[in-house]
Amino acid sequence: MIYFDNAATTLLKPDEVFRAVQGAMRTAAGFGRSGHRPAMHAGELVYACREQAAALFGMAEPERVVFTLNATHALNTAIHALVEPETTVAVTGYEHNSVMRPLAALGCKTIIMRVPLFDQDEAVKAAEQAIESGAKIFIINHVSNVFGFVQPLERIDALLRRAGIPMILDASQSAGILPVEVNKLGSLAAVCCPGHKGLFGPQGTGILLVLSDRILEPLLYGGTGSQSELLTQPELLPDRFESGTLNAHGIAGLGEGIQWIRGQGIQRILHHERNLITILTKGLRSLPGLEVFAGPAQSGVLSFRSGRLPCEEIAARLSERGVCVRDGLHCAPEAHRTAGTLETGTVRLSVSALNTESECARFLGFLEDALRQ
Repeated sequence: MIYFDNAATTLLKPDEVFRAVQGAMRTAAGFGRSGHRPAMHAGELVYACREQAAALFGMAEPERVVFTLNATHALNTAIHALVEPETTVAVTGYEHNSVMRPLAALGCKTIIMRVPLFDQDEAVKAAEQAIESGAKIFIINHVSNVFGFVQPLERIDALLRRAGIPMILDASQSAGILPVEVNKLGSLAAVCCPGHKGLFGPQGTGILLVLSDRILEPLLYGGTGSQSELLTQPELLPDRFESGTLNAHGIAGLGEGIQWIRGQGIQRILHHERNLITILTKGLRSLPGLEVFAGPAQSGVLSFRSGRLPCEEIAARLSERGVCVRDGLHCAPEAHRTAGTLETGTVRLSVSALNTESECARFLGFLEDALRQ
């Protein structure tokens, strides 16, 4: 099997992740609910992961690391807490439905900053125009889950800091791959990411970094294991946003995934993924009839389409050969509207630190064979 669907979920994980989950399932009980040893052990595992996540993102306060079910849960929580109905919100032209649908449900006025693929200078100009048009908060998709287009985060942050405008960052495709140092990004109010993608954690895990100093309204209310005598939700972090029993088993695996990434080094992982994307881009462009979406400001995601075969057919033929890719709109129709691929969608390849150059070569051979079929 060749697994190139890491932008959805990293199926292949470091061995440490599997061992941590299995161990926690035997030893970790309900965190924050009891005082016996299995419950206390769960708390230790959860706090260790908070510390690992805080270190990865350059945070001084681990209590600002909130655990969620996934990035969608984190984004909905952040949007619910920070965006008022009918607020003017600026978003990139590459946002996921996890952003667009909550904003639509709130009835927000949305400024969509559409810019050509891989053009970071135009992205900065679009941000300037959105500020001039009255945007009160920005939601930035750090890396497009369809095209791998990396937004110029530091340059946009500088604009927002000068204007006093907060930012919610969707780091779904950048966490664990690109550096996101929150202590250097002054406009950040929240960062949202899944555990099961670039952080190599299990499914059912996610992270919300709460950077705003406001007392924010949670999305869910309920038991937190703290201040149980009150009918109001605790104000202290992370309890305010962690109602119900946490997925301590998954969080134990997530902590090991983050520790593995920190041991490898973000820059090393990024260099490796970009090297694989370069190999794949060159190989795809050598095949007739393919349109390849690649550029300089790109991370470990690459899309293409054929002028002859539907994307769904290409993906199906590759699946028959043991190759896992994704086809269609990838839950991000705005990205396709911006890039002009809404009618066809794309075939998406997404690599991870555990993929190899050999797999890229084998994939290109399988694809050439599938296109001839």
